[in-house]
Formats: sequence, C-alpha cells, structure tokens
Amino acid sequence: MSNKSRPLSRSFHSSKTEPNPETFRLQSCTKRKHKQTMEKIEHTTVGTNGINMHVASIGTGPVVLFIHGFPELWYSWRNQLLYLSSRGYRAIAPDLRGYGDTDAPPSVTSYTALHLVGDLIGLLDKLGIHQVFLVGHDWGALIAWYFCLFRPDRVKALVNMSVPFPPRNPAVRPLNNFRAVYGDDYYICRFQEPGEIEEEFAQIDTARLMKKFLCLRIAKPLCIPKDTGLSTVPDPSALPSWLSEEDVNYYASKFNQKGFTGPVNYYRCSDLNWELMAPWTGVQIEVPVKFIVGDQDLVYNNKGMKEYIHDGGFKKYVPYLQEVVVMEGVAHFINQEKAEEVGAHIYEFIKKF
Repeated sequence: MSNKSRPLSRSFHSSKTEPNPETFRLQSCTKRKHKQTMEKIEHTTVGTNGINMHVASIGTGPVVLFIHGFPELWYSWRNQLLYLSSRGYRAIAPDLRGYGDTDAPPSVTSYTALHLVGDLIGLLDKLGIHQVFLVGHDWGALIAWYFCLFRPDRVKALVNMSVPFPPRNPAVRPLNNFRAVYGDDYYICRFQEPGEIEEEFAQIDTARLMKKFLCLRIAKPLCIPKDTGLSTVPDPSALPSWLSEEDVNYYASKFNQKGFTGPVNYYRCSDLNWELMAPWTGVQIEVPVKFIVGDQDLVYNNKGMKEYIHDGGFKKYVPYLQEVVVMEGVAHFINQEKAEEVGAHIYEFIKKF
C-alpha cells in the first residue's frame, strides 16, 4: 500500500520523559474492567470419559468449544471467551486431559486422539449439547481435525489455527518422517523418551520456561539439541504487549502443580495415533472450515507447508475449506498475540451458520 492510499493514523504518543497521567488512568481502568469481566467466567468440573475435566465457560446461546494447544490451558482463550460471549454465544474452554485442573492419567497410551476426542464428546453429552462450533489452535487444532473425522455430526463449523489438516500417509510413520526431514533434534523427536524432556524443563524456572515458549518467534522448525538443550530457545528481552507477568504466572502455577508429562504424552502418541487412524486413511473433513495462521508461525514455515496450504493439497482433504487467513508479522500463539482480531475472525465466520 502506498503512503497516498494508507489512511491517516489517529494515535498520539506521549513523551517517554513526561508520561501522561490520563493514559495511565485509562490503562488502569481498562485492566480493572477486564479483570471484573474475567471474574464472570464460570469454572466447573465435569466427569467425562473416566476423568474429571475442568471447564471454563461464559455466556448463553449457540455453543463455541475452544480447544487449546501446548503448552497452554483454557486460559489461552480468555479473550475469545469474553469476545464471543458478548456477541450472543456460549463459550466453553476446557483444560485438556493432562493439563491444568483436569486429571492427568499416568499411562502414555491414555493420550491418543481417541481419548482426547472422547473426552470432548463426553463433555458435550454431559452438558446436553448436541452440536458446537469448534475452534482449535496448535494441538487443539489437531484434536479438532480428529473430532471432525470421528464425529462430523456434532460440528456446525470449524475455525482452526496454526496446524492444517495432516492427511495420513499409510507408508510412513510420523516419527520416521520427522527424523528424516528435520533430524533427531527436532522438538517432537526430543519429546519421545519418557522423563527426558521433563528433566530438562525442571532445570529452568517454570515462569521463565513459559516465557521462552510463548514469546518464541522463529520462522523455522524448532530444534532442541541434546548438547545445548533449552539454551537454544531464546529468553525474551521483554514481554510483548499481549502477555503480562500475571498471565505467565498463571500458566506457571498450573504447570508447577501438574507438570509436563501429560502434555508431552500427546507427542509420544504420534505413531500410536497413526496406527489407530488407519480406518480413516483418505477420509476428508466434511464440515465448513476457516483456517488462520501467522506468517511467522514455526508450523507455517515447516518444509512444504506453505505449498500444501496454498497450492491445493489442503483443499483436497478439506473440501469445505472456505477461508485461509495469513496474518502478517504474527507468530505461533496467534490467539493470544492477536486476540481481538482472532475473535473477530471467529465471529465473522460462525455467524453465517
């Protein structure tokens, strides 16, 4: 866009040496109002699929079910819960199996796609909800794809972020493919040995670890070499505007209580999921879909990913894909980094159904 066609900015900046008291007052007021609104979110525990699941919810109306990723919680959707509930929707965001205040079964094999979708179907059944709008990010996006494969009858439409639908290749196991393409230091490969990555995580203060993950801005696959470990994942020089110390401390408090084994077990089921998914080889996603990703997202910059998304491969397996949104300058944790824009994208899509 040329300067001539760009609209004039109406923002004003106060001097660094002479802070504007009115600005601080307005910021303080906004934070206070946000906190008061956050307090309206209801928290319950629901028995489902053999576990107790913590659920955050707010609002009334058609249901939007939010599915978080790694290493996150229901809290990752806090802004979208408020945004959608204020527009006539019932917004629901659970802590997934192994996370936050939801149970964490000890067995690695209790974290397959069948378990994870089963938890959510059981949750909806317990709440008396037949159909929902699904919204997923990262691992939550994968779970949402599986949800749509297994139970498309329960989904009105899907808004997914960061991770496009991965068609099953019957000839190649996922871990063999990851090692061949990215090497043994690729983070998913490094997560495989039980207890190993948890020990590395334990060497770092949890709040610092959360900052490393949430503020990560690398437009390439993430590798964690054994010899250097997490020192290769940079510490942010400062928190971005969309993430506060209070946010980080909330995440840290929950991961300090629960640990990382449950969340990492999702990755340890990669090959098991591949085996279990054999009956769905070649099956398409047959619900309306909108896909959102940041151009600085590490997944978007995986080998061949842009070509798959934009050159017809994605559409082949997701025939009702209606929109693909690529947000410039945005990294992986898009639902937090661009909270209001993501909320608007979700609303503009689901209100059509």
